[in-house]
Amino acid sequence: MSENTYFTYYTIEKGDNIYEISRKYNINPKLLGAINGIKDNEYIYPGQELMIPKSGYSYYITGEGDTLEGVKDAFKTNMDGILEYNKTIYLLPEQILVYKNNR
Repeated sequence: MSENTYFTYYTIEKGDNIYEISRKYNINPKLLGAINGIKDNEYIYPGQELMIPKSGYSYYITGEGDTLEGVKDAFKTNMDGILEYNKTIYLLPEQILVYKNNR
């Protein structure tokens, strides 16, 4: 398992499933799947690496038509708060944006 500022990386082992992994890391399975581009009916495979969101941060996955104003409202912050944690923002569908909780 490796780490960066916002995610821990977990390598899937034989017998793992998204629900057990999400329970182990106390994260919603739909969010875990969305962050990793895994649809509800897709299989995961041994050796595949998952990004596990770290606690203390909020995560937003952009959708079609999202705006910075909408993201700002979702995080309940100002534009500087968003830019502090996200160096590049494209607002294309499925971009992961991060914000630190309890500033």
